[in-house]
Amino acid sequence: MAKTGEPVIVSDVSKDKHYIDLHCGTKSEMVVPIKLDSRVIGVFNIESDELNAYDDDDLSLMTAFAAQAGISIERARMHDELISGQKLQEQLRIAREIQQTFLPKQDPDIEGYDITGENISSGEVGGDYYDFINIVKHQVGIAIADVSGKGIPASLLMASFRASLIAEIRNNYSIRTICEKVNALLCESVKPGNFVTAVYGVLDAKNHVLTFANAGHNRPILLRADGEIGQLKEGGPLMGVSPDAVYEERPLYLGVGDVVVLYTDGVVEVFDEEGNEYGLNRLVEVLNKSRDGSSTDVRRAIYDDVHEFAAGSHVFDDFTMIVLKRVK
Repeated sequence: MAKTGEPVIVSDVSKDKHYIDLHCGTKSEMVVPIKLDSRVIGVFNIESDELNAYDDDDLSLMTAFAAQAGISIERARMHDELISGQKLQEQLRIAREIQQTFLPKQDPDIEGYDITGENISSGEVGGDYYDFINIVKHQVGIAIADVSGKGIPASLLMASFRASLIAEIRNNYSIRTICEKVNALLCESVKPGNFVTAVYGVLDAKNHVLTFANAGHNRPILLRADGEIGQLKEGGPLMGVSPDAVYEERPLYLGVGDVVVLYTDGVVEVFDEEGNEYGLNRLVEVLNKSRDGSSTDVRRAIYDDVHEFAAGSHVFDDFTMIVLKRVK
């Protein structure tokens, strides 16, 4: 009956080859499906110790009862799903609010520099992170990171990375040592297969030097005032995989008009209708066109171009970017 969806009256179970004798006193039986939108979601099985105990009137009554039962079961299921969904949404909302506290409230005010950052999560919570960290006078830490995975697990990994990074920065270690210590801490706490890519640097606004280390992250773009293009690649491997990883740091002098763009893969790994990737070359092209504007103008120009390029069906990843420009 569960296969056919049709009710069955068995007047004498001893003459039905499908009957399984689980109760020796049973003589007759009636079986009625519980349906929902033509789907069988359950079965009513009624047995009697008398032969010919059930007729068509009994079948009609039980069929009507089964129909009401199907509606009640579906309502209960939908109610449970609604409650579960509301609880999940509330948990995601709280996670998002906590995550937002990790991001800068506003762009930093650094004499001689125009700097801005933005994080647009693809979901309620994301795995991208950026930050501006005050160290000492004239020195500001600049961080951007992307963690593996999505949703709440990714946000927890990001929180662990941020806490480790802030703690090691406060110990006043060199950038190279900070990266090595954060990597070692992540290797102790994350499951195999999880990792973090990051760039951490310190801007010395007085001497106009950006010292950085790239931990397996998308290489930031350096656009010199004379049009020369470079990338910030020195550093080491991604974090959370090898506890003995070694990192190097590189000082970079910034001249007036130089622009540095740090970004996550959600900026460049975007595809159009034909399957073409947005990529690094197009990002550099937009940067060249918008470089005379403010850092915010540059960031918005890149964001607008990425979204104009993307196919209508493209599912965006987290979009995170920092634009640093020396203005005097």
